Amino acid sequence: ASSSDAFRRVALSVVISVPIALVIFNLLPWSAVTSAPTRYSTLAALGLLLLMRGLGGRWGAKAMTGSRVMIVGVGPDAEEVRRVLADDPARHGFLVGFYPGVKDDEYVVDPRKTLPQRDLLEAVRENKVTEVVVALRERRGGNVSLRALLDCRLAGVKVTDVSSFFERTSGQIRVDSLRASWLIYGDGFRQGVLRTVVKRCFDIVCSLVLLILASPVMLLTALLVLLEDGAPVFYRQTRVGLGGRTFEVIKFRSMRRDAEKDGKPRWASANDDRVTRIGRIIRRLRIDELPQLFNVLIGEMSLVGPRPERPYFVDQLVKDIPFYSVRHCVKPGVTGWAQVRYQYGSSVDDSIEKLQYDLYYVKNHTLVLDIAVLFETVRVVLTGEGAQ
Repeated sequence: ASSSDAFRRVALSVVISVPIALVIFNLLPWSAVTSAPTRYSTLAALGLLLLMRGLGGRWGAKAMTGSRVMIVGVGPDAEEVRRVLADDPARHGFLVGFYPGVKDDEYVVDPRKTLPQRDLLEAVRENKVTEVVVALRERRGGNVSLRALLDCRLAGVKVTDVSSFFERTSGQIRVDSLRASWLIYGDGFRQGVLRTVVKRCFDIVCSLVLLILASPVMLLTALLVLLEDGAPVFYRQTRVGLGGRTFEVIKFRSMRRDAEKDGKPRWASANDDRVTRIGRIIRRLRIDELPQLFNVLIGEMSLVGPRPERPYFVDQLVKDIPFYSVRHCVKPGVTGWAQVRYQYGSSVDDSIEKLQYDLYYVKNHTLVLDIAVLFETVRVVLTGEGAQ
């Protein structure tokens, strides 16, 4: 998305979310012992924080204007980096050219944009390069040594691994260019006792408040489901959670009672004929997910995290998608980074896309990111994006 699109999304999220946060703040226990100015200043700080986070890319665009990027490599990763740069050169940088990194690497990029072979640092200086993106899947037997990259770094040129480049520019960690060593030695992926305790307290307080606020909607939904298709109102299903352990997720039933009468799990699809009329409405508004707040209260889920999948699909996806099990190192969530960044999907290809956002969340999750995801979820629900 362009920086102007990002500005509109962030502005809408703040306009919608801050009033909702005001209501929640006034319902919380501390509202009786804190002054109104304190609460309002906290809300103002929260809104400013969200704006700064959302518009960071926009401000970064101005800072990056004139940035000159050299891509080391000529293969598929290099071409993908080129596409990202071409989508928004003001934000991500202007492509100087490609520097062949491996002698036998297959050319996927335009050969006309390949730089002449010479010493890497010499090429960097001659082309006034400010950032080198290393887009190589195999570095052995190539033209670029670690010493050459270090020389560039010592000369003041930013050197970026392709995985870090995609993480920075797209908010996801690309599976096709990911190496286990990057996961092991890279920053992030830290849980910590304090972070875990703070997140758990946040989950308990927010889920209690949301259950109180949503109770009229939940009662009405239960009645409508009962009137249209009878009991049961709730639907319990086994999902895979933290550490690969299974648990029973609770949802409002949105499909017919015989949706899987053959006993075989099926992906939900667009215009799925198993979904009831009320089911389509509550799915579009995400109301069917509200009972999962009880899963959050008892500690099986978090408000924000990777969405839990069924064991049948997890077994398949672990075989088909590298690093899929990494998403199980945090609690699953009622909503998540993937859900606000990617449209609703129900295939292996969609699962790969969502995993790349989940990996970003697992690596970078903080309370601030959780709050941003929750507010963005409000916008997604109100606009109906990605719903089926």
